[in-house]
Amino acid sequence: MSDTPNDSRRRHSALVVDGPGKSAGRAMLRAVGFTDADFKKSQVGIASTWSMVTPCNSHIGELAEHARDGADEAGGKGVIFNTITISDGIANGTEGMKYSLVSREVIADSIETVAGCEGFDGIVAIGGCDKNMPGCLMGMARLNRPSVFVYGGTIMPGEGHTDIVSVFEAMGAHSRGDIDLIELKQIEETAIPGPGSCGGMYTANTMASAIEALGMSLPGSSAQNAVSRDKRDDCEAAGKAVLALLDQDIKPSDIMTRKAFENAITVIISLGGSTNAVLHLIAMARTLDVPLSLDDFTNIGKRVPMLADLRPSGHYMMSELVAIGGIQPLMKVLLDAGMLHGDCLTVTGKTLAENLAEVTHYPDDQEIIAPLDKPIKAESHLRILYGNLAPDGSVAKITGKEGTHFRGTARVFNSEEEAQAGINNGTVVAGDVVVIRYEGPKGGPGMREMLTPTSAIMGRGLGNDVALITDGRFSGGSHGFVVGHVAPEAFDGGPLALIEDGDVITIDAEANTIDVAIGSEELERRHAAWQRPAPRYTKGVLAKYARLVSSASEGAVTDQDV
Repeated sequence: MSDTPNDSRRRHSALVVDGPGKSAGRAMLRAVGFTDADFKKSQVGIASTWSMVTPCNSHIGELAEHARDGADEAGGKGVIFNTITISDGIANGTEGMKYSLVSREVIADSIETVAGCEGFDGIVAIGGCDKNMPGCLMGMARLNRPSVFVYGGTIMPGEGHTDIVSVFEAMGAHSRGDIDLIELKQIEETAIPGPGSCGGMYTANTMASAIEALGMSLPGSSAQNAVSRDKRDDCEAAGKAVLALLDQDIKPSDIMTRKAFENAITVIISLGGSTNAVLHLIAMARTLDVPLSLDDFTNIGKRVPMLADLRPSGHYMMSELVAIGGIQPLMKVLLDAGMLHGDCLTVTGKTLAENLAEVTHYPDDQEIIAPLDKPIKAESHLRILYGNLAPDGSVAKITGKEGTHFRGTARVFNSEEEAQAGINNGTVVAGDVVVIRYEGPKGGPGMREMLTPTSAIMGRGLGNDVALITDGRFSGGSHGFVVGHVAPEAFDGGPLALIEDGDVITIDAEANTIDVAIGSEELERRHAAWQRPAPRYTKGVLAKYARLVSSASEGAVTDQDV
């Protein structure tokens, strides 16, 4: 059971199945389909996020089989295993949403655990929702074995060019009285037509694009429809690619370099991507000890324009970008303009520049991606704001349609539920800055997305007249004048905990500041009187997460040096 032709790439599986002392292990594997020949092959773990929990992942079981077939055809032995996923779209606005960001850590832990235990030589991970994608990358990075990520693909538009955000905003419109229950139900029944990730440049498509730009997906993987021949072919090619990476001993640490992360940031800025990318990219970088901070998003954003007219702030959906060529032509434009590092290695075994060498331009008549000399926004829409409200930083998504300045009076809520009630019952009015606190990584715990309140604000027609700030975060589907990831969070006694109704708050997305008009002495007085609230959970995974998690400005990770 040794001295096989590919022993050099079987450094992990050989420890599990080679020699007389591993007879018991081989006996177990025979029961799941291994043959004598299979024990001599490189083992490729196929991490599947299949689940009936959400349409984002409901088709991934079949895709995992295609990835396994690709690994087998290339001379390896594919072994499918599952990890979890949750659904933000279902959980948003509920207590269950507190488990969302937690799931990223659980997914990373589970992939590391299974692959580390079973001795897989390489990994293919297939993700289809915004937490399982960075979770997959973090797990693969910890293992640092030849790996390829596959995006499960985007959903098709619903009837009338609708999607999940259409449903959330329709809920707000119904609350205002603009549509009746029949109209709301019609949108509910038709907005999600089948499998695939949410259709705009929300967090799922943002992270898929970032991972492709990072070099960890095969070219084109981020811009394919979930149910398509292209996506099935992508999975088979990924299975084969891992065997090539094993031959060349190319690992995630060789690909996920500082320059590769700069490429990822550049691409998501040009696409108008989600604020969650800030959180996830910092977390992924920290897994590999690659230095990356909030300020890198500001510095790169000064030279990278926003070019994509994609939802939520724009008009088009990912499936329409797929139809004109995906993100490869955009990356070619950015590379030719000197905005990408072309020498970064990718999972093809080639550099980014080599991958893009034969890529053609978008059709002349397309309107989704603006030319570099006529951008939608000359600088990044992702704004990192500092000030006496956010000494450690905060993150806003300002496309320009919301304006770049907001000054208003605080309307303070100590939970998302309180804020939602205040929006629906008319407590929140034009000129307010809605403050939602104690929803940070520790305080929530879990740093819930505020898609329900931001959608309610839009649905009630207050999108241009109300701002919202929080130590929680936002769905990629949120839009409006919103600022999240405020750090330090309220639970740690950050300034957000000290705000009172009526305080005047100023947000300046040009100067990148967020301040409350209170002197330092008054803030100190309020802090001296402040008492930390009792933890909302004392047992279970949420309590464990709250004890371990870092600040949002550091990626909200639980895997920290000890």
